[in-house]
Amino acid sequence: MRFRHPDGSTVHLAYCTNVHPAETLDGVLAQLRDHCEPVRRRLGRDRIGIGLWLARAAAHTLTTDPASLRALRTELDRRGLEVVTLNGFPYEGFGADEVKYRVYQPDWTRPERLAHTTDLARLLAALLAEDVGEGSVSTLPLAWRTPFDARAAATARSALTTLAARLDALEELTGRSIRIGLEPEPGCTVETVADAVTALTDVPRHRIGVCLDTCHLATSFEDPRTALDALTTAGITIPKAQLSAALHAEHPHLPEVRAALGAFAEPRFLHQTRTRTAAGLRGTDDLPEALATPEAGHAPGPGIGSGPGLPDATPWRAHFHVPLHAPPAPPLGSTLPVLRETLALLVGGPHPLTRHLEVETYTWQALPPDRRPRTRARLAEGIAAELALARDLLTDLGLKELP
Repeated sequence: MRFRHPDGSTVHLAYCTNVHPAETLDGVLAQLRDHCEPVRRRLGRDRIGIGLWLARAAAHTLTTDPASLRALRTELDRRGLEVVTLNGFPYEGFGADEVKYRVYQPDWTRPERLAHTTDLARLLAALLAEDVGEGSVSTLPLAWRTPFDARAAATARSALTTLAARLDALEELTGRSIRIGLEPEPGCTVETVADAVTALTDVPRHRIGVCLDTCHLATSFEDPRTALDALTTAGITIPKAQLSAALHAEHPHLPEVRAALGAFAEPRFLHQTRTRTAAGLRGTDDLPEALATPEAGHAPGPGIGSGPGLPDATPWRAHFHVPLHAPPAPPLGSTLPVLRETLALLVGGPHPLTRHLEVETYTWQALPPDRRPRTRARLAEGIAAELALARDLLTDLGLKELP
């Protein structure tokens, strides 16, 4: 979906296909047929954007077989689908029964991550429409926080510098500019925007910036205006933003609230949980750990990931991407207000701070059983409803939807 900003530039809206896990090219093609095109039809549009997730196996096929790449481009066009951004965060196995910490491997200290991201950039340059000159790829924020020392940081910076040089060469060859966004995420080396500013020191910022995920921003209790001002001051760009909402519990000490949260403590994905206290941000690596009762006579540990239990005198937020248009029923809620505020700052000003927006709710099938879509049709309806909400937010900010 394309929108005209009041300054005359085009802003793209897509939804991320990591909600339809597929490891192979055949699986990706099936996604387009079974999921993406039905979403487009429900929206009544001739064309919609998708943020394509290509697992390593699918990307390898496309980079080694030019006919497969041409076939994918043809299939996208035939089904009314446009790609301007790729999700390069998960490498493989995102559809496994248990993902958890594995999603952070390989990280930016390993050559496989550089090779894969380079391949994604080259593929995206070939998939962009003729009238689109810029693409974006989101990637993990360097690594999970442990173990990660100064030597690892130097290795990661070197890899990003190499990637920037390759992207410069790619633009010279194709005329397409591809930029990369590190996606700050709770528990990672780069959890906050402040961490991103530090991590991107001495990295070529014309190519490497930040992918701002509004669920992650909210989970870490970051103030949107402060975060965006910090990026602007540091000269760090935002190649893309992911429109998502976290799980919010205003009164986590209440038994009924803890019971409701327990329904979201599922085994597939990691749901980092945070609370803001007078002593600073406290957190656990997963929701079950936050809900656990500390051993008798012991208070929850200080800091992040320091043991079971989380102080419950202040609100909790959990890294669980809840559907934008359907927040959890009371006594829980979502951080949709943070998304609204961030989006207004991103594209509501005289010039957009990013031109690539992606709805990323990959947790539809991880929702409590009574809220999961039971059929493809129900899932398509839900995704279409999320995109419709995002569309309405954009038009309310003065952007005009284009055919």
